[in-house]
Amino acid sequence: MTDVVVVGCAETKIEIGSGRSAYDLAGEAMASALADAGIEKAELDGFVVTNCMSEAGNPFWSNIAADYLGLELDFCQGIDVGGASFVAGVARAALAIRGGACNTVLVLAADAQSTGNHMRYGAYRTEWQDPVGLMGPPGAFGLITSRYMQQFQLDFDALAKLAVVQRNHALLNDLACERLRIPLTREDYLKSRIISDPIRLLDCVMVCDGASAVVVTSAERARSLSLRQQCRILGYGEKVNYQITDPCPNITQTGHSVAGRKALAQAKLSPTDIRMFHPYDDFLIAVLIQFEQIGFCEPGEGSRFVLSHDLSYTGDLPLNTGGGQISAGQAGLAGGAHNFVEATRQLFGAAGKRQVRNPTNAMVTGIGTIPYGRNWSTSAVMVLEAGN
Repeated sequence: MTDVVVVGCAETKIEIGSGRSAYDLAGEAMASALADAGIEKAELDGFVVTNCMSEAGNPFWSNIAADYLGLELDFCQGIDVGGASFVAGVARAALAIRGGACNTVLVLAADAQSTGNHMRYGAYRTEWQDPVGLMGPPGAFGLITSRYMQQFQLDFDALAKLAVVQRNHALLNDLACERLRIPLTREDYLKSRIISDPIRLLDCVMVCDGASAVVVTSAERARSLSLRQQCRILGYGEKVNYQITDPCPNITQTGHSVAGRKALAQAKLSPTDIRMFHPYDDFLIAVLIQFEQIGFCEPGEGSRFVLSHDLSYTGDLPLNTGGGQISAGQAGLAGGAHNFVEATRQLFGAAGKRQVRNPTNAMVTGIGTIPYGRNWSTSAVMVLEAGN
């Protein structure tokens, strides 16, 4: 996919109970992304948008969102693989460009979940989870963490370090949720209350409102338009319903073990070549497991790996330099876009006070939905490279 590039990115301020609609947030993100790319809206002929909680009852979300934004299109698609939707949407935009369906795509995620949540689950959740009190992601990740602790050694100092590093990055991010822009210590994390044993309050994201967008086009078109910035898509891997045929799957193994290998193979890189890591971080244990499953370390070695590396923006493996969803806030189903936009911003050299030195490449991941009796449903991994 190196013939496809990201040429602009933007996100709104992340807020709790903003009172704004997903449409309003989407308009701001689109306008800012176009300005960042240096192109006019008329250049857009493709649109990929993630589903959102605040418009969950809208069966025509992608069409109506495009209508609201004033887009006449040759390609329009909605993506509904949960927190993996944004990175998966960028991959689909690249495929559409390579296939000749369109030339320049706006990939957008907007949600106002903390203002209005209209989601309604069915299937296993209402039949098998809610009646026994397993209500929502904290319960599911509590089970995953408990199983991990049975199999391996989990050092809670490693999770504390992940929390503190990401909070320090959020303090440098003016777009992060203000309620989260408060200094955090190891002791603060370890003393935070248990909400779904062994999950603590500070292991979890805070649901907010916000929007993000990137502009994707071909490298050839970027050259013809003399666009000032771009980063290339080097590799992408995706796995949905990993181990679904196994009646007793190992819930600490994820599809990232497959998707990560595929993305790295396409990029012709190994984990040690990755300069920045921007993983989906709805829970801190998910970050640690992704380190293992993608191959940065062996299964069970995640705590040691985290404690032995400098994950700050000045370190050897900068982690979620915008604060991640844990400390910048999770804008509902648009949350998966925060880390992607931050990676793009870093590769453009536009991250300001938290700019990584020599930002040659970045890995971004996604996690989508929590199934019954397995780990997360969708695993997505993308490798990006700086350059014009």
